[in-house]
Amino acid sequence: MSSLAKILIIDDNPKLIEDTLPMYGYEAVSARDGLTGLKALDENPDFDLILLDVVMPNLDGWETLKAIRKNEKVSKIPIIMLTSVDEANKQISGLKFGADDYIVKPFILPNLLARIEALLRRSNWNKEDKNVTPLSFIKDGNLGSLTSREKEILSYVAKGETNSQIAEKLFVREVTVKTHLNSIYRKLKVENRVQAVLLAQQTGII
Repeated sequence: MSSLAKILIIDDNPKLIEDTLPMYGYEAVSARDGLTGLKALDENPDFDLILLDVVMPNLDGWETLKAIRKNEKVSKIPIIMLTSVDEANKQISGLKFGADDYIVKPFILPNLLARIEALLRRSNWNKEDKNVTPLSFIKDGNLGSLTSREKEILSYVAKGETNSQIAEKLFVREVTVKTHLNSIYRKLKVENRVQAVLLAQQTGII
């Protein structure tokens, strides 16, 4: 089955997005910094969209954005900036440099997916004969109820926190967090943290 679109993620911490996009039919390629991202574009310029983080080592998002827009081979690719800086003047600067959209971290995945779909649609991208059923891991049947602590942990997971970071915030051992996560997976009938977050957000659990 062909993918909906090919997306380049230029982010030093891309795992959550990288794991999510294929579940929705997108092909995802990751680069951990701006220099690696520019190299990936030079080697293969046929990406349909770029997700570009602002704060990265070696070459930040602003300089990467400028370099992309100066390169005629890839200058027309739509770009969504991922930033934790929720300041109007920064966003205006990014739009001036050529960003097509912004999403502020921490973001919820359905919001990011909606932005991706809308931007691809605005850029006249053709999706004919590329039907993919998202969230195919969801099975029929009642879901188990999560405890308040499990919901709290899942909320941290949705923000991209690691098990060790969650343990530190909750003043518990990392193995305790893992135990809670295993219980969450069992109750939600999913296999991993990304599926758990997507299902929880879609059903309003978090």
